[in-house]
Amino acid sequence: MLKEAIATRYITPLREGGSLPGLVEADDHGTYVIKFTGAGQGRKTLVAEVVAGELARRLGLRVPRLLTLDLDPDLGLGEPDERVQELLKSSGGTNLGMDFLSGALGFDPLAFPVEPEEAGRIVWFDALVNNVDRSWRNPNLLWWQREVWLIDHGATMIWHHNWPGAEKSAARPYDASDHVLRLFAPDVAAAAADLAPRITEDLLAEVTAEIPDAWLADEPGFESPDELRRTYARPLLARAAVVHERIEGIK
Repeated sequence: MLKEAIATRYITPLREGGSLPGLVEADDHGTYVIKFTGAGQGRKTLVAEVVAGELARRLGLRVPRLLTLDLDPDLGLGEPDERVQELLKSSGGTNLGMDFLSGALGFDPLAFPVEPEEAGRIVWFDALVNNVDRSWRNPNLLWWQREVWLIDHGATMIWHHNWPGAEKSAARPYDASDHVLRLFAPDVAAAAADLAPRITEDLLAEVTAEIPDAWLADEPGFESPDELRRTYARPLLARAAVVHERIEGIK
């Protein structure tokens, strides 16, 4: 399971994101970016962050460490922004945290080099989880310690917002024509040959086990969190073997 910590001090909102993530300190003396259950699409966004982030990590891609942060809704009473106060009040309990990469820069494709091999691995991964939010307008990549780090996967696996249509949605091609790494000649074929065989039932069971039960409870049509975990894994398992053939927009 993900490491657990308790948020002890709310530092500031990070206004770059539409869901108003924040910066907090925790009882382990760490500083973390916190994403709230009360924001945007709520807990499903956090589930996507965990599944995509932990899967990427196991495939050798760089992702800030994830953990759960227990939040007292009174922690931000001194925050003058009423929107932030309401967000904190509606997000008591288990939220998502990730390591704050101090000094990291937003990725600029004109300033930072990426080798075709790494570009291919990231594009293939984004195709696998259907990441629609890695464009040049909003790369959701950081440049830290001279390496590329992947962040913000809440918009992945959009099929989990409509489970009856999930199988059909997961079978659709992936349009990479707007992908921020398209100009680096991503070697998707090599990435598929290396990464696709790693996507197994056991790996996906390990990844989905990281999702807190609290974010899976009471999902309509499912009797238990474990049943829902298996449902998250199925489209990814089916997609892994063929998704490289369905990536559009990259020659």
